[in-house]
Amino acid sequence: MRSGGRTVTIINSVIIHMIKKIQVILLTTVFSTLCLNSMAQYVDGASSAGYDDPDKVVLTLEDALKIALSENVAVKVADMEIQRSEYSKKGTYASLFPQVSGSGSYQRTIKKQVMYMGGDDDEEGGGGMASMFTSALAPLFEAVAKMAAQMGIDFDPTASGGSSQQSSGDGGIAVGRWNTFNAGINASMPLVNVQLWKSIEISGLSVDLAVEQARSSRLDMVTQVKQAFYAALLAKEAFEVYKSVYENAVENLALTEKKYKAEKASELDYTRSKVNVANAIPNVYQAESQIMLALWQLKAVMGVDLDMNIDVAGSLMDYSDTMFRSIMEGGDAELDHNTTMRQLALQAEQLSETIKLQRYAMLPSLSLGFAYSFNAMTNDFKFSEYKWTPYSYVGLSLSIPIFSGGKNIYNVRQAKIQAQELDLQRINTERQLKIAIRQYLNTMESNMKSFDSAKEAVGMAQKAYDISAKSYDLGKSTITDLNDAQLALTQSKLAQTQAVYNFMVAKSNLEQTLGEDFLDGNGNVDLDNM
Repeated sequence: MRSGGRTVTIINSVIIHMIKKIQVILLTTVFSTLCLNSMAQYVDGASSAGYDDPDKVVLTLEDALKIALSENVAVKVADMEIQRSEYSKKGTYASLFPQVSGSGSYQRTIKKQVMYMGGDDDEEGGGGMASMFTSALAPLFEAVAKMAAQMGIDFDPTASGGSSQQSSGDGGIAVGRWNTFNAGINASMPLVNVQLWKSIEISGLSVDLAVEQARSSRLDMVTQVKQAFYAALLAKEAFEVYKSVYENAVENLALTEKKYKAEKASELDYTRSKVNVANAIPNVYQAESQIMLALWQLKAVMGVDLDMNIDVAGSLMDYSDTMFRSIMEGGDAELDHNTTMRQLALQAEQLSETIKLQRYAMLPSLSLGFAYSFNAMTNDFKFSEYKWTPYSYVGLSLSIPIFSGGKNIYNVRQAKIQAQELDLQRINTERQLKIAIRQYLNTMESNMKSFDSAKEAVGMAQKAYDISAKSYDLGKSTITDLNDAQLALTQSKLAQTQAVYNFMVAKSNLEQTLGEDFLDGNGNVDLDNM
């Protein structure tokens, strides 16, 4: 009975062991299928994203800059601002030319004016004299009134005893017509106006400031395009690294599976191999997503359609040679071409001229004036019978400021205060820019050292990984040792590309701060000047 029980126990153990083996084989098959499906989905996703599309546009850095110079919105706005400033300057020049205007008017008299002759009746001796004078001239007034009536002129004598129907009732004479028409032309031109001349000079400085602001927009655009281009290259480098990690994990899984089936590898190593593959897949997807985001950012700063299928040419390692070119020391950095300092200098010059402008407001000005007009006064609307009377003049007008409550003096003092504020701002800006230059140079130097260290580390990590992989293949090391070697290799590769990226970003910021031009004499992009 005891031997029979032992036999049953042994049979049960064998059966349980076989069931576990079958479960492991099924799990391995399912997991391998999932990995292959994930890889197939990744390949399909990459193809749909345009990486295998033969119609995609592959851009170099120079191509991206050329497109951005013509399509970037900030550059277009800056160019329009230059044009607007030029129009403003031409408008100021127009003040030197004669200003001609036409005019026309019509007036309907509601109550005519009354003219009186002599003194009031209440004054001593006035009433008698007025009566005698009016009585003596009454026949003359009547004769003139008849002649005026024959000519169609409304002349109404209203002296005491007069027979006019338009009498004012108090001895006055109503004069004027019911309708008055006037049309003419006026012209004026400044002859001596120092304030106007100075304002024209200030408008010219405004154009120069707009040109420098447009240059600033271009420099900023170039920096954004370069950094977006470098970011796209970094994303592609990271994608290649993680893709290599995934491929190594798949190869190690296949090797471990064979060893496990041959009972030369433990179940723990086999499980870790599968975990490594599972962990590598999200990194590949994430790296692919980063490429798409970087390309979208590049298209945005270039000013092209976000749906445009583009790719960037080259790799970050192509720029590693520039890291070892000589760079200037922080004390030798000059800000003569810095766009911010240039704008502050132009603004300071504008304020200096504005102070003079305010002072010139106290000087006399001389202008020339001319006018020519026609006038007609009637009681009807028979235009064909109107008699138009011309009137014209030409003359000089001299304006001498005498007192304005101290307004001009306060304006001069205000402009001086603004000039002092701008000078303090210039000093602080120059200090901040020099600090930024030193930071960029320090970052570049640090990343040069980091690149050297990472480059050496990549060589050693690759060698360590190859040795570890060979040892694992021969069964002399574990999967943990192989994973550690893979991790060290991945970190060193990423550190190497990150050092190049950081260096190029700092270099682009330094070039923008120094205001280095990026166009040659013909207006073409010259990468040697960037």
